Amino acid sequence: MKKVILSAVMLIGLAFTSQAQEISKNALGIRVGDNDGFGGEISYQRGLGDNNRLELDLGWRNSRHVDAIKLTGLYQWVWNIEGGFNWYAGVGGGLTSWSYDDKHGPFPDNRDDSGLGVFAAGDIGIEYVFDFPLQLSLDFRPEIHFGSEDWRRDNFGPDIALGIRYRF
Repeated sequence: MKKVILSAVMLIGLAFTSQAQEISKNALGIRVGDNDGFGGEISYQRGLGDNNRLELDLGWRNSRHVDAIKLTGLYQWVWNIEGGFNWYAGVGGGLTSWSYDDKHGPFPDNRDDSGLGVFAAGDIGIEYVFDFPLQLSLDFRPEIHFGSEDWRRDNFGPDIALGIRYRF
């Protein structure tokens, strides 16, 4: 029985040590995807420890009928898969500001409106960290928006994006 307990403790310890990886102190780049038209975001990551970080993203949208800005903040946990491959998960939220101008648009109310909103977000993704200072990521970020009715006409926004960041 002692051998089984000792073996289990050793396996758990090995699992935790194999997951430990030092992440970059800073990473700056872009995150390109599509969440209700937010096609591009400036993305900054700040390492807080060996396996956690803070990510801040500033997105914008400028289209025929909608102008919007979105600021996102996420706390992420990072685990090493193998070599330069990591997977990560996180939680956070943010703020949005939007302006909708539709004098001849497809909606029957032909409304002009603007507003501010808040949202909660989750995040899960995979990344590859190269030997030189480049990081590529692919993530899924579901968002639930709160506040007044806005131009999306939907409170849920799934976001899939590719991130390219310079590590320093």
